[in-house]
Amino acid sequence: MRLFDERQGIEHSPALMQLTRLCCVTFACLALAVGAQDQPATSATATPPPNSGATQIAPAQMPVETRKTRVLTLEEVIQLALKYNLDIQITRFTPLLDLYALKGLHGAFDPTATASVIRGSSANPSGFNPNTGLPIPAEVIDSDTYSAGVSGTLESGLNYRLSGPISRVYGNAVPFPEYQSRTPTLTLSQPVLKNLWTDNNRFQIRLAKIVLKTDEQTLRLRIMTDVTSVKNAYFNLIAAREQVKVDVQALQLAQQLVNENLKRVQVGALAPLDEKQSESQMASSKADLLAAEQALATAENTLKGLITDHFTEWADVAPIPAESLVVVPEHVELQESWRRGIAQRPEMEQARLTLEKEHVTVKYNYNQLFPEVDLTGSYGHAALDPTFTQALGDLRDGKYPSYTYGVVVTVPLGNITARNAYKSAKAGVQQGLLQLKQEEQTVLIAIDNDVKIVQSDLQRVDATREARIYAEAALEAEQKKLENGKSTSFIVLQLQSSLTTARSAEIQAQANYNIALEQLALDEGNTLERNHIDLQIK
Repeated sequence: MRLFDERQGIEHSPALMQLTRLCCVTFACLALAVGAQDQPATSATATPPPNSGATQIAPAQMPVETRKTRVLTLEEVIQLALKYNLDIQITRFTPLLDLYALKGLHGAFDPTATASVIRGSSANPSGFNPNTGLPIPAEVIDSDTYSAGVSGTLESGLNYRLSGPISRVYGNAVPFPEYQSRTPTLTLSQPVLKNLWTDNNRFQIRLAKIVLKTDEQTLRLRIMTDVTSVKNAYFNLIAAREQVKVDVQALQLAQQLVNENLKRVQVGALAPLDEKQSESQMASSKADLLAAEQALATAENTLKGLITDHFTEWADVAPIPAESLVVVPEHVELQESWRRGIAQRPEMEQARLTLEKEHVTVKYNYNQLFPEVDLTGSYGHAALDPTFTQALGDLRDGKYPSYTYGVVVTVPLGNITARNAYKSAKAGVQQGLLQLKQEEQTVLIAIDNDVKIVQSDLQRVDATREARIYAEAALEAEQKKLENGKSTSFIVLQLQSSLTTARSAEIQAQANYNIALEQLALDEGNTLERNHIDLQIK
């Protein structure tokens, strides 16, 4: 139907109007006949009549890529991400820092060597002996002491000290200068109750080992997450490029209809206002194409950000996927996915390590409840000779041994700090069990959702493919009807829009299915195995 009918708004003589219409139609036919003879036979587009308001439309084409291009396979982008992704590079340092800290804690068991040379002098004033009444002359005693020793702690808690001091004593109070050694050379102290099976040094080392394992799982999760993100970005890039192609095809269809309608307007088979509908559809298709190109640029930058640490080197490079969206139906077993998720997911392992950390804390705090009972002992040799060589000989021969042994007991009164620390550690274990259960439930729910999404997306792929096929057939049939004058331009425009929507939906469904499979692998903790990545954490 016409939107406007000028005949209903103007009153004229019926006879005069019929004569006028007849003259106009005759003149128009003669003009078209002359124009058809003058028009070249090879012309593919109609020339709009003067002042008709129509514009000449150039054929729509796929945008020409003027930047540098680099064809990338899926395996290549994964390898680039593993090597250059900044998140992975940053997270990779955390276990290394933990390892340095752990090795530093072992320094508590390193032996310590000491050596000293000390000169001393002691002067006593003169006086009288009250018993004898005889005067006591002033005395001066000088000494040079040389000592060397090694001390430290073993991982069993045994404290040891090996020392060998020897002194040279001389002065007016010493008739003859002499060398002497009276200090024991070996001293041992072994805890047998508190600090026996664990102490603060061993406790901190065990905690540091757990922290190292936890951060190794954090690195594993980071790699898995970024590999999944890279694959998703790759799939989205393919989908974005396909969407540009779809919008180019939509613009070509709209342009073709505009050109055909221009011809119909010229021969009077279509009103000029009806032709504006197709031009409006073409303008909308242009806008959709521009939006698709912008989405493609965003998808390219997303992928670039995941595979490089120097974005400027990729700024003028267009990554071209070497692969297409392929839908490979995979059988998903919920129970098997749950089993893998509980066993392999890094978050589950981290929760188990947190619980182990609480158990280690309980063990240490329980040991601190006991009193200190230490076995101690020492053994050494004494020497007193006028020469250094003879003094060393006495020490070597052990002529004058000395030793001690015994038990040292230290009992804290009240022990409030240790008892409350132990209670706190036990409460931490209960909390850790609940956190482990919560993490397990979170994993099970996520996998259950993933399985349902995978199954639904696979069905959606089939449905969108059928919808696209039907939309193509419907448009083709309607175009033939329009050529035969049995349809309208408006219906064809609607079917063109429906076809574009169906093609876009099919592309997105294919991308969503592949993305859903990667998300399922991530939630199962199976991403590295799925992509044949061998992550060896030493």
